Amino acid sequence: MAVAEYRIRRSPRARRVRVTVDADGSVLVTLPGRAPERAAAEAVDELAPWIARRRQVLARAAAAVARPPGTVPYLGVDLALIAQPGRERVHRRGKVLLVPAGDPREPLERFYRRAARSEVTPRLDAATARAGTSYAALTIRGQRTRWASCSSEGGMSFNWRLLLAPPKILDYVVEHEVCHLEVMDHSPRFWALLESRAPDWRTHAAWLRRYGSTLVL
Repeated sequence: MAVAEYRIRRSPRARRVRVTVDADGSVLVTLPGRAPERAAAEAVDELAPWIARRRQVLARAAAAVARPPGTVPYLGVDLALIAQPGRERVHRRGKVLLVPAGDPREPLERFYRRAARSEVTPRLDAATARAGTSYAALTIRGQRTRWASCSSEGGMSFNWRLLLAPPKILDYVVEHEVCHLEVMDHSPRFWALLESRAPDWRTHAAWLRRYGSTLVL
């Protein structure tokens, strides 16, 4: 079983060949800086059965949370996209997003990045107030493999794609990271602390594992 097409990305930090399947079913091979390109073909051929299974899992997840055509999700609400010629910036009007004509993905991402700060900030402030802790800074990012992080200096980072999920998922991720302000690792002490603050965390973590791949524009 062979995969016909794949993309190659070189990373000087990569120590081994890594194969991933994106939400649309496309295959990406990350190669260490000096690895020959044939290593990508060999890895894809070897992992062809896994790639096929992964594509099936992604397809089932996408079908389970399919949204109406011409809409994007925003914390549990489907917002209709209305294109306006000459518009450069996305503007929300109730359950409608006014977007530039043509491919709106880049302006949409800028909209979600701005909105993420306004959605995360009050949740983060409330969670740290309840915990009696504080954070140093908030950054909004678009990482491929991480939903959020907390540095040892108290810097908090959240993925804007969390706004494509139901609100309880964002709430859970905020609580998870606030717990890291007190316990930086994932030791039993951390999970006990998270359990005390978010008793349903397992349900939300399972949702992210299953449907996280669908959180794309």
